[in-house]
Amino acid sequence: FPGWSMRSDGSIVIATGNDDALGVYACTPYNSYGTAGASQPTRVLLKDPPAFTVRPKEEYFQEVGRELVIPCMAHGDPPPTITWVKLGSAGKNGAQVDANNSLIFRPLIKEQHGVWECMASNQVAHISTTTSVHVLGTSPHAVTNVSVLPLLLAANISWEPGFDGGYFQRFSVWYTPLVKHLPRAHHDWVSLSVPAGAQHLLVENLQPDMSYQFSVLAQNKLGSGPFSQIVTSVPRGFPQTTVPPEPPAMTVRIFLSPPQALTANETARGVLLQWEPPGQLSVALSGYALELRQDKGGWEVLDRSIPSTKTQVLVPGLIKDAFYEFRLVAFAGSYISDPSNTVNVSTAGMEVYPSRTQLPELLPQPVLAGVIGGICFLSVAVIFSTVVACIMNHRRAARIQKRRQ
Repeated sequence: FPGWSMRSDGSIVIATGNDDALGVYACTPYNSYGTAGASQPTRVLLKDPPAFTVRPKEEYFQEVGRELVIPCMAHGDPPPTITWVKLGSAGKNGAQVDANNSLIFRPLIKEQHGVWECMASNQVAHISTTTSVHVLGTSPHAVTNVSVLPLLLAANISWEPGFDGGYFQRFSVWYTPLVKHLPRAHHDWVSLSVPAGAQHLLVENLQPDMSYQFSVLAQNKLGSGPFSQIVTSVPRGFPQTTVPPEPPAMTVRIFLSPPQALTANETARGVLLQWEPPGQLSVALSGYALELRQDKGGWEVLDRSIPSTKTQVLVPGLIKDAFYEFRLVAFAGSYISDPSNTVNVSTAGMEVYPSRTQLPELLPQPVLAGVIGGICFLSVAVIFSTVVACIMNHRRAARIQKRRQ
């Protein structure tokens, strides 16, 4: 047949598999003395590789909390197995697959944003196709590929924006010296706003030959996304001269251990987190920052201004039937401790109500007191007006009765 050939080792090569190749084959070796007989017969069968009959669209846009169904169907012989995975993430992040092999998000959450791959495979071959899921109505995602170019007493920071959550996002660059002299041991991180639309910022007036840490934060109308990865860089100083350098100033080694014994307890108003202060610290504690992540997603900063005197905080407004993880870090000036132990909170069966993906911060006590006072004043005013109206109606009825008599 056309396209058929035999190799020197006796193998037969069929360039194109078709109905001509179907059948039973046997191999008979021989030489000048004859042959020992034919081999055991082998049967050639034709199988079809997988082929997609329904492909997902290239992109899907859906609001957070809504339902999203993405179809993917394929045929082949034998029938292929279809699997879904999220690229760059382990597992399906809470997504389900129905009997028709469609990917179902119910409800759609921020952590499910990204590129999803549908794979169809059988004994013949494996094929795949991808689609991008854009989750709208969330806080921004973290920026990526942060780079720092050291300059003379300055540094140029650039990055690639993450998804904006469906709203306009703005950026800020945060930086701090990694090693500080004693008089400046209590300075905090410095933040600089980035002009709208820019993806880089020049940070000037830095100290030469001192290590700095840089990070980028994205924000939109719903709140802040997670900080980017921290990048360390050393700005360049002036060229060295023959003048002997000044002796280096003495530095102070800072010890700051993480918060201890973080626990979570369910209450009628939310989840109460309690902890113990760091066991080792060589400078005054400035405060704490609370981080959370939902359903094994990325870590986000929930509250970065918890006073150092506090050892508990109430977290209201969790989404029902979800899995949360909380951890705490301590601040001492510009120094940040390692995270505390992680506590897990499942809201399955809890009496909580749905809220946005970005959890609301607690109202400050003065604001809360003002709101309660306003409500009480309005209640008293309504009761007083009702009583006055009743008295006036009673007097009017009495005067009418006297006139009739």
